[in-house]
Amino acid sequence: MEKNWFVVHTYSGYENKVKTNLEKRVESMEMTDKIFRVLVPVEEETEVKNGKSKAVTRKVFPGYVIVEMVMTDDSWYVVRNTPGVTGFVGSAGAGSKPTPLLPDEVDNILKQMGVDAPKAEVDFDLKETVKVKEGPFADFTGTIEDINTEKQKVKVHVNMFGRETPVELEFHQVEKI
Repeated sequence: MEKNWFVVHTYSGYENKVKTNLEKRVESMEMTDKIFRVLVPVEEETEVKNGKSKAVTRKVFPGYVIVEMVMTDDSWYVVRNTPGVTGFVGSAGAGSKPTPLLPDEVDNILKQMGVDAPKAEVDFDLKETVKVKEGPFADFTGTIEDINTEKQKVKVHVNMFGRETPVELEFHQVEKI
């Protein structure tokens, strides 16, 4: 079972209460291995009133929180029965599992909030030989020529048709041999 982000509908104005209640329930019901993060998507704005500007936080999606979780009957039940929750978004009907957010949607929400996706730990070295795990160069081996920790990418020279070809890959696409 993989973890995904799901959108949960709440009573309007109850977003932060739901976040707090759900986090407490996750602890008390020992669901920390199934339910991970609960976020109320917000953004900072500058509001000008009476000639004075001040920073205000606005909810991006009033009436909704997003939950990172592994969807099982138990985790669904814990979230669904949290006070203030009216249901999951994307359920096609009674008994059906809700649809998770797409990775791009989650990335956009987290970027908008200033929450970066967790950075992968880098334990690669220059000139190290690695194997490509996925993508068009899967199963090729190559040598790391550059490591870009900011972009989470490595430049690997793979031997293709008898020639060294530079390929830019994300950290998760390669593994040590």
